Amino acid sequence: QIRYSIPEELTRGAFVGNIAKDLGTDVAKLAAANLQVLSDSDSQYFSVNVNTGVIMVSERIDREQLCGQNPRCFLHLKLAIENPVEFYRIEVEILDINDNPPEFPSDEVSLRIYELASLGARFPIQPAQDPDVGTNTLQTYHLSANDNFNLNVKARTDGGKFPELVLERALDRELRAFHYLVLTAEDGGSPPRSSKIRITIQVLDANDNHPVFDRPSYGARLVENSPLGTLVVKLNATDVDEGPNGDIRYSLSSHNSAALRQIFAIDEQTGEIRVQGNLDFEEATVYEIEVEAKDMGSPTMEEHCSVVVEITDVNDNAPEVILTSFSSTLSEDALPGTVVAVIHVRDRDSGEQGKVVCHVSPDLPFQLRKDYEHQYSLLTSTRLDREHVAYYNVTVSASDLGNPPLSRHTILPITLIDVNDNAPQFEQASYEVLVAENNPVGSVLVTVSAADPDSEQNSRLSYSILRAGGTDPGLDPTRYLSIHPTNGQVTAKFPFDYEQTTYLQFHVEVSDGGSPALRNRTLVHVFVVDQNDNAPRVHFPRAGEDSATQFRISPSIVPPALITKVVAIDADSGRNAWLSYHLVEATDLGLFSVALRSGEVRIMRALQETDASAHELLVVVRDAGEPPLSTAVTLVVLVEEKGPEALQGSEARAADGGGLPTITLYLIVSLVLISTV
Repeated sequence: QIRYSIPEELTRGAFVGNIAKDLGTDVAKLAAANLQVLSDSDSQYFSVNVNTGVIMVSERIDREQLCGQNPRCFLHLKLAIENPVEFYRIEVEILDINDNPPEFPSDEVSLRIYELASLGARFPIQPAQDPDVGTNTLQTYHLSANDNFNLNVKARTDGGKFPELVLERALDRELRAFHYLVLTAEDGGSPPRSSKIRITIQVLDANDNHPVFDRPSYGARLVENSPLGTLVVKLNATDVDEGPNGDIRYSLSSHNSAALRQIFAIDEQTGEIRVQGNLDFEEATVYEIEVEAKDMGSPTMEEHCSVVVEITDVNDNAPEVILTSFSSTLSEDALPGTVVAVIHVRDRDSGEQGKVVCHVSPDLPFQLRKDYEHQYSLLTSTRLDREHVAYYNVTVSASDLGNPPLSRHTILPITLIDVNDNAPQFEQASYEVLVAENNPVGSVLVTVSAADPDSEQNSRLSYSILRAGGTDPGLDPTRYLSIHPTNGQVTAKFPFDYEQTTYLQFHVEVSDGGSPALRNRTLVHVFVVDQNDNAPRVHFPRAGEDSATQFRISPSIVPPALITKVVAIDADSGRNAWLSYHLVEATDLGLFSVALRSGEVRIMRALQETDASAHELLVVVRDAGEPPLSTAVTLVVLVEEKGPEALQGSEARAADGGGLPTITLYLIVSLVLISTV
């Protein structure tokens, strides 16, 4: 066996050894013996020059690749010679050279160390690796200068060296949050080779600092009734810790009242305090808000501060009107200056905005009197008349002195109580009534109506009938008439008879229900209107019932001789007494005639021998009423030769009828009187 030693990384063709010399043979013999070199590995790192017997490097040799960390590295060759066949074992030791520096796994490493870490705490660093061996491998570490850490290198039994950082001085993140170190690994080669790694140490925060406000207290001024969301103040607190330990949350302290929490709200992230309720100067002029700032560390640390908010008054309150005393009813005869109400006014605003003046409309019979500050009395200013105005709505206007002023209007309803100061008044000073005779009993002749502007009991009217002065004492109106006491309807107790009573007058008195009662009267004239209720009555010729009156005439009577005259009267008046006479039936209608108005019966032609000796005439007396009434009378005319007697009888009857013009005159006068009325 032949052994050679060569360093690694020789160039191709580098001399390893002379096999001919080392075997003690001739080079020519080796060439003739068909010399061959066989390697145990897959790669042919060596070759032999058969002409010179020199073994040379044919490929790059990397000891670390071939043998790793083994302290010794060998490559084995077999040398074969023919004629005769011989084998020689050649062992080539590959010697290490310092061709690799120590190398860390990365160029930079980061450590996170709690700032409250204990002194002496150790923090391992991944070691550097050097594939070289022996003195060429990693030998030592060096740490850059710093104030807090030292380097400790742990040696293992296998020769490995592991660096550790040892905390020698307490960390303070708030003073220095990052430390930057450099660790150098160096081997023992000549010259030595080294590599470096940067170590970044992040000091992890500990919650060792509480939040701090930039001011011990804050102040703000707001106008009352500020809109919701109005910014009051923005707080600013800082915590030198980091992460959750320096993350600050703002809140209102539990020391604040529930009412204050309804008015203000704070944003826990930004520290902005905003209005979320109604700000009322009249309820509070100053608010003191206690605020706390907490970090999110464990345990949490907190800090407190005060925010003083001053509220500025604005004219946002209308005056208030309070009725200390008030009577909603007032007698209409109250004297001027009567106190109706006592009014207290106030305004919750301050300064000029809280001063109040009051007034009422000058068109009303009321006035305000200022008793003293904030109190007024409402008085009557003139006489009152319920019948003119029964109800008042008195508007009391209260205005403050703000700019612009605010007002409040309070309506006081005042009802006047009636006093019986008005007598009833009839609608007419007198009434004229036409009543047809034979009126039904109980029929309404007239309705008298009176009105009383008073109210309630004072306006309740009662009617009664009184006899009018100057009337016939025998004509008592209460005998014929009655009146309803409440509605004034005058009714008849008996039917009127025109032929007995044509005219009646009386007084109707009305009285109210006041105390004392007030009265008034009206005069009623009742005129009885005639009705055609009487048939004509025959006065001449007089005859009994179912009998006829006989008259005698001479056969030689000369037409138009008067035979007789039918005389009738009618107790009615006017047209109802206008009579007409009619010949309705006769033995010979052409022989006799009856005057329409006078009732004279005359012969119309000379008698003839052929005429009957007795003639029966039916005369009807009819009035002009509607419907007309009539009476019939039967006359018998006898034709006889007793001329003188007949004539005498005619003259006598004519003489008896001499009173007819007087009766007719009476009828005419009566008709004129009734028509005049």
